[in-house]
Amino acid sequence: MSDQPLIRARELTRVYRLGGGDVHALRGVDCDIAGGDYVAVMGASGSGKSTFMNMMGALDTPTSGELVIAGQSLLNRRPDELSKFRNETVGFVFQQFNLLPRTTALDNVALPLLYRGTSSKERRERAAACLEMVGLGERMDHHPSQLSGGQQQRVAIARALSNEPKILLADEPTGALDTKTSEDVMDIFDNLNASGITIILVTHEHDVGERAKRRITFRDGVIVEDTQ
Repeated sequence: MSDQPLIRARELTRVYRLGGGDVHALRGVDCDIAGGDYVAVMGASGSGKSTFMNMMGALDTPTSGELVIAGQSLLNRRPDELSKFRNETVGFVFQQFNLLPRTTALDNVALPLLYRGTSSKERRERAAACLEMVGLGERMDHHPSQLSGGQQQRVAIARALSNEPKILLADEPTGALDTKTSEDVMDIFDNLNASGITIILVTHEHDVGERAKRRITFRDGVIVEDTQ
């Protein structure tokens, strides 16, 4: 791991201004995450863990504080700059897979590369390699409806890897899966981290959190526990 943190947050706040008043989702969060780390972000509903995750993926912007990811400050960035940052730096895995239903596994995985402007040949080669990486080399031409939940999540992981991200963010990645399938998916995350990929996953499942090297627990918008 580098001496410089891949992610540096200082006094990070996020306030949502709603009709009934202000909601303080994050209240002065300080956190460093090193390259190659494997972090489970935990906490009850409304604790701030999802807001923190959205900040890490540039899906939301801080109200105040400092947030530097991969050497780039994410404060006061235009939407197009944030979009470019996401495409070049972050891969996302969601609980509900978010695959295009009428599109093959191969084309689902290649989608982030299309947005980047990668050539068709290179898109297909890279997408195929990512599907092989998650054990779906024989399912490239299948549509989501022809795949099990676990296989769909593998496609989603391959899609997240297609743009060779510095950070893989997973939001409740096993939430829609049974226990055995969850373990298989977590094995993939373990192997990806062992290969050097930085992984941050949000989960409320303690057995999933135990797989990570580090657990950060939120309550009421602040970090109350940070366990290596």
